[in-house]
Amino acid sequence: QVLLVESGGGLVQAGGSLRLSCAASGRAFRLYNMGWFRQAPGKEREFVAHISWSGGSTFYAASVKGRFTISRDNAKNTVYLQMNSLEPEDTAVYFCAAGSGTNYNTRRAYDYWGQGTQVTVSS
Repeated sequence: QVLLVESGGGLVQAGGSLRLSCAASGRAFRLYNMGWFRQAPGKEREFVAHISWSGGSTFYAASVKGRFTISRDNAKNTVYLQMNSLEPEDTAVYFCAAGSGTNYNTRRAYDYWGQGTQVTVSS
């Protein structure tokens, strides 16, 4: 069992930056791949970024590649999402997730989910 708690969301102007954190409970954190997803009002939850259990591999959605960076600190049981050059289209609730599935850009690859943190980007 892994409990995930996101933080770091807020209101930012377009072009600004935010750093999201996801703190995990349990010693098994280092065994899980981690992902970030987001859900805007009236839209499906969509994949944002993924990092492997070791941190050796990362993948990004095309819409955020080059602007967002995912990282993890297994000693702190925490995964991060650094978001730069934010756009109004990035406004959504951001969720972190833990899992061991192979289809990293799909929800079914993840077994545990946080409650989400709101990110609002004003124009």
